[in-house]
Amino acid sequence: MPDEWTNKAHAIIVMGVSGCGKSSVGEKLAEALHLAFIEGDALHPAANVEKMSKGIPLTDEDRMPWLDRIGEDIKASLEKREGIIVSCSALKRLYRDRLRAAAGGNLFFVYLEGSRALLMMRMAERKGHFMPASLLDSQLATLEVPSGEPGVVTVDIDDTVEGIAATALKGLASLGITD
Repeated sequence: MPDEWTNKAHAIIVMGVSGCGKSSVGEKLAEALHLAFIEGDALHPAANVEKMSKGIPLTDEDRMPWLDRIGEDIKASLEKREGIIVSCSALKRLYRDRLRAAAGGNLFFVYLEGSRALLMMRMAERKGHFMPASLLDSQLATLEVPSGEPGVVTVDIDDTVEGIAATALKGLASLGITD
């Protein structure tokens, strides 16, 4: 990536359902763009983690404090004129719009899209994650695909993490934020 983009005040959310690779891809993008990475799952209130660990889907009410916390972190980063990358499911347009409002601009999304079969396989292979595979269907049912929304790059996850990240970087470049 060109040096002039490094640490520009852009925020990027790597989004999608559980098992799509948000954290792995987010870390690769952060490395490539020389930006800070925040693991969105680490910002969940303990009550949310407990609920998901028990296989109970989160409600909108459960998610709002978490989304607000992510929005606050993004806003703080942008106010310091620092770019940031955050992993966050951002399943509904309402959630993405809330994050856009909190950020106050310069917020982009990389939507990681994949088949249910591929997502289930990836979730089954994960070790030590609090989100059980049984919640995938509720996440897929909740998902409002961000087609047609501004500042969104959609990337198919049927590739290596490196390949997914490279495709995401090309998509971000097409939006004019990485060159």
